[in-house]
Amino acid sequence: MAHTPDGARFTGHPSAPEAWRMFAIGVVIVAVLAYAVLSGVWVSADVFWYRSLEQPPWQPPSWVFGLIWTYNFVALAVVGSVVARRAAPARVGVLVLLLVASIASALAWAYLFYLAHELAAAAIALSAAAVFTVPIVGIAFLAGRVWGTLLLPYQIWVALAASLSWGYLHLNG
Repeated sequence: MAHTPDGARFTGHPSAPEAWRMFAIGVVIVAVLAYAVLSGVWVSADVFWYRSLEQPPWQPPSWVFGLIWTYNFVALAVVGSVVARRAAPARVGVLVLLLVASIASALAWAYLFYLAHELAAAAIALSAAAVFTVPIVGIAFLAGRVWGTLLLPYQIWVALAASLSWGYLHLNG
């Protein structure tokens, strides 16, 4: 029978703590995939309505969105998985809880903005997502400087997107 580096027997089954970490990684991956798919569907639901809105002057060019969101989804999945694998159990729990809350808030924004056309509620939802993201970045930094740094563009982007959402409300609400 094989042994682990610490001399314990390896049975082929993860220990309870390892199984819990794998579950946390699974939650991170599924949440990020749901984020990518649902936001993509909802954002493209009413293109004509969106194009009819007056844009805030700090709106980035449209090509930036595809680049940054691809980076953000990959960074969230990778960093979330690394932190779930390495961090103390309490930090993993907080990370997963906040990540799910942040993603739920961001998805609420996509639905409220693009489908319901509720600009005020959408701005509030995306602001909540930005707030939930701050401690996520902090937990990532505690796992390692590189992991926190990789999430900084996401934090900046969600804060910018929240400001844009408030800008759309101001100009079109």
